[in-house]
Amino acid sequence: MTNPNRLADRRPSDAAVAHRGGRGWRRALSSFAVLALSGCGLSDGAGALFVDPGRYALYRCDDLAARRKVLIVRENELRGLIERAGESPGGAVIGSFAYRSDYDTVLAEQKLLQRAAAEKNCSFASPLQSDQTIR
Repeated sequence: MTNPNRLADRRPSDAAVAHRGGRGWRRALSSFAVLALSGCGLSDGAGALFVDPGRYALYRCDDLAARRKVLIVRENELRGLIERAGESPGGAVIGSFAYRSDYDTVLAEQKLLQRAAAEKNCSFASPLQSDQTIR
């Protein structure tokens, strides 16, 4: 049979347990802060983490123009969803969690596409509606 006094000697004190628990919270909080602020140092925003830098390397100008149209439609759709979610109480938080990462990714992809188009000397300028009226 074991001596109960010997088991009591082996258990850590309550102060030691409380101290260890506080350290875990500090680590979790600092890890969260690092992750939350990691996107701040990126020039293209947090969405750049999810976009492949070489994605448009093999695209031609007409492919880039078609993809740009798709991205513009998606950006407008996500912006509408975020605005609609923001109209309800608490919806801004839900909209931010649900749509913000996709929105940031679309914006980063648009910047990458613009860069690729500039490198390939592609022009996305569409004729203005007023130009068509005058002609």
